[in-house]
Amino acid sequence: MNKADKYTTIFQTIQALVEGESDIIANMANMSALLHEEFGFWWTGFYRVEQESDQLVLGPFQGPVACTRIPFGKGVCGTAWERAESVIVPDIHKFPGHIACSSASNSEIVVPVFQGKKVIAVLDIDSTEFNTFDQTDKEWLEKIVSLIG
Repeated sequence: MNKADKYTTIFQTIQALVEGESDIIANMANMSALLHEEFGFWWTGFYRVEQESDQLVLGPFQGPVACTRIPFGKGVCGTAWERAESVIVPDIHKFPGHIACSSASNSEIVVPVFQGKKVIAVLDIDSTEFNTFDQTDKEWLEKIVSLIG
């Protein structure tokens, strides 16, 4: 099964999981678990926007212990939040200002979750391999997170 086919199946499963469930934390938890399990990523999870502190705060995730807070515009997650767009990083060691929560991570994709035009969270996925993420991941992950925005 190619990547796009795998995402098609995952999307349908996530649609069924979130249908009728209004709790965003529960939906983020199931989404993280399914993506992590199906793709075997190093780290898969969400950071939620905390308006009062202008920071991202750790949300539901799968994988090793993670950074708890990320400032606006800092690291890959903060950059995706600031730009309000997905960011693909083939080699995180070359990303200016990268926040190293784990030395095992080598590539990353961060996808904003929108409520209207406002970013309310980001989906962060890390891989131990270089060049893991591409346009297919970006398109499907944007579609997947739109289910909870």
